[in-house]
Amino acid sequence: MAAKDKSRASIHDVASRAGVSAATVSKVLRGTKTVKPANVEKVRMAVKELDYRMDPLASSLRRARRQIIGFVLPELESEFFGTLTSHLEILAEQAGYSLVIGSSHESEDRERQLIERMHDWRVAGTILAPVRSERGQGAAVMKNRAMVGVLVDRVVANNNFDTVTADNAHASAKVARSLIKAGHRHVLLLGLSDVSKNIRTRISAFKEQVEKSCPEMSVDVLLAGGPMYDLRILLGDYLERNRPSAVFSLFQKGTMTVLSEFRRRSINCPEDISLVGFDDAEWMQATYPSITVVAQPIAQIAHQAFARLLSRIEGHAGYPVCQLEPCDFQMRESLANIGAMQLSHTPNKRRGGSPPQ
Repeated sequence: MAAKDKSRASIHDVASRAGVSAATVSKVLRGTKTVKPANVEKVRMAVKELDYRMDPLASSLRRARRQIIGFVLPELESEFFGTLTSHLEILAEQAGYSLVIGSSHESEDRERQLIERMHDWRVAGTILAPVRSERGQGAAVMKNRAMVGVLVDRVVANNNFDTVTADNAHASAKVARSLIKAGHRHVLLLGLSDVSKNIRTRISAFKEQVEKSCPEMSVDVLLAGGPMYDLRILLGDYLERNRPSAVFSLFQKGTMTVLSEFRRRSINCPEDISLVGFDDAEWMQATYPSITVVAQPIAQIAHQAFARLLSRIEGHAGYPVCQLEPCDFQMRESLANIGAMQLSHTPNKRRGGSPPQ
């Protein structure tokens, strides 16, 4: 028969076992140097015997300076946000903080609720990656509650908070120039929704570069306001009627969708249609063809955001700062030079791109 679980020891249990006050126990656990050595030893022995563990949330709520940082993000499934979370967690722990994470699941209502929850928990500071932009519900709550915070990803300059994001405009303009140089004159931009500030910026920057450098290029934009299933249907219908020379996927899941549709329709990539993706992933280098991508500076975004937040927590004033981190355009196999292909006329029997099995 399994032993009956013991209830978790409290700070008062430790104080009783050590024969000191709860305040003395608290001082020992915080490392205060004014406690008598004999009492320090008693408390440490009691902690060990009772297997006492501090409740970081409860202890932070009792302190003027809380050691908890909140991170509210749109989703946990993407490699971008997963990696960003990992970096922030490491940085927080190195600075003596615990990171509390909440996913809004791309819902502004839930984003607002999570920010309210962070306020109720009295976290030291909050990093928000908004569903929409710096003008969304979450940022509004942070402003109204006078919370210490930093906004990351789908944002631009803001009068209330520091912002850190990838330089989406420069990156998309770079993609446009690369496609123009490679001879492409009909390009499809593929995204899930223009609710996201990032998607809107990537589209507008691409179009502006085309208008400036190659106005004869035809640019189609295909956006699905609903789930990924809707995007697959829209892309399939589009390819039934159109044959662009290249597709620029504005987000990582879109890149996977394009590859799947290419395979379903026996479209060779890049021989029939080239592909460029925004956001990198390990599988994109392992598939055939390897995918030409815009790789976001995730580590730099995390470091800059945390440094900004820590500075604000420590009371540093000054106007909000907008930090744009440069992306890395990585040329691989999925972007063809149309002029070179027309000269070679070399058939390639390997079929178009497919994700790893």
